[in-house]
Parts: sequence; C-alpha cells; structure tokens
Amino acid sequence: MMLDPRPSAAKLIDVDDQPLARVPESLARVAYLAAVTQAAGGSSAALVAAAARAGLGPEAPADSAGPAGSAASAGSCAVVLVEGMSDQAALVTLAGRCGRDLSGEGVFVVPMGGATNIGHFLEVFGPRGFGVRLAGLCDEGEESAFRRGLERAGLAPGPGRAGLERLSFFVCVTDLEDELIRALGVAATEQLIEAQGELGPFRTFAKQPAQRARPREQQLRRFMGTRSGRKIYYGHVLAGALDLTQVPRPLAGVLAHV
Repeated sequence: MMLDPRPSAAKLIDVDDQPLARVPESLARVAYLAAVTQAAGGSSAALVAAAARAGLGPEAPADSAGPAGSAASAGSCAVVLVEGMSDQAALVTLAGRCGRDLSGEGVFVVPMGGATNIGHFLEVFGPRGFGVRLAGLCDEGEESAFRRGLERAGLAPGPGRAGLERLSFFVCVTDLEDELIRALGVAATEQLIEAQGELGPFRTFAKQPAQRARPREQQLRRFMGTRSGRKIYYGHVLAGALDLTQVPRPLAGVLAHV
C-alpha cells in the first residue's frame, strides 16, 4: 500500500530559494523521506548515502561530522530517482555487468517508495536543494506524476517523452518487468523462473481463472508481483540475464546519462 507522502503528523519544511542555503533543513527532509521510504516497504540506504555524498562533496573524509554545503559539492554525485527497489536492483545489476561501480562513481539509485513521492525527493536533490545531477525511471502509468514533480521543482520538461528524456528521465512501457520480459523473450524468462525453482508456482498461477486469458507476457509480469520481495529478486535476475546488446531503451538511457 502506498504511504501518503504528506501525513498530517509530519510536515516537510519549506524549501529555501537558494540551494543549500540552510543545510539543516535539507537534512531534516532527508530524515523524513527516509522514514517515508521505510514505511512504504523500501530501503533508505541509497537516499542517506546520496545525501551524505551531496552534502560532503567528493573530497570529504568518510568520518566527517557534517555537510560542508559548498557549491563544489553540487556536482559531486548523481541521483537516479526510481519508484521502487525492483528498479534499483535492475539498474545496479545492469551497471555492474557493464563494468560500472555506481556507488564508487558517486551515482546513487534511490527508490522513493512510489512515484507520487518524487516532488519531495526533488526538493532535496533538485536545484532548490543539493543541486546534484539527476536522472529517473518510471512506469508508463506514473509518467504524469513525474512530469508534475519536475515542473514544480522548476525543471520544466518539454512536451512528450522527448522532453522528459532531455532531463534524463525515462519511461518504461508498461513497467520495468514488461521491458525486461520483452527484451528477454517469454521462453528465456520462463527458463529463468525454472532456474529459481518457481516454474511450478508460476504454472499454477497461470491456470487461475483471472489469468488464463492473459497473454503469457502479462502472466509472467503479474506473477513477479504476487509475493513480497519477488519483484526485487527478479529485477536482479532478469537484468543479470539480458543480452547487453538488447538492453531496454529506458534502462540504457538512464545509465548513459549518469
């Protein structure tokens, strides 16, 4: 269940007009968003690490006590905003297969606990906050939420998906799992499910009355969302099996821009 990013018990502090003009407020937002992300069933580790890197800058010692808030730190890292941890798992796995160490490069894939939270994350990492390099990945159904969040953050994407992509934000059709399954093909995806020991459960799922008439691709996609943690696991598994010459365009686009 999606957590309302603006619960009555916790209110985000208004953003200052100048980037990092008041660092404690930025840190208060990070603490709030960490709690929101965890309550939505996600992990706040990448969020906290990205905020620390953005505030400290690339030359700060690991045990430094507080953020420097310097203008130089704005370009010290990049943040990729994604809806959930399955997107994070796929991007990190894919980057590793391409020989990249994202965290070592100062690139952090941050799951937001849902697309509707993007505005709050942009307040922290966007031009009115830490001012880091940004990219993003969302499902087709959440494209409008991403666009509204970018507009409110002062980033003004142009019309259509081309406008989003100019800001390094990419849209999956229909979602991450759909992109990965189409890239791999149905047969290869079923082989991967069999290798995880889940072919029997998948076939049982596909025989359910609500699933029988669906195309095999949709059955596979829906199966991956039927148990807690399964989408995250298969985000890693499917990305790990991709032909690197056939990487879905949205994933390739994000990684090319950070």
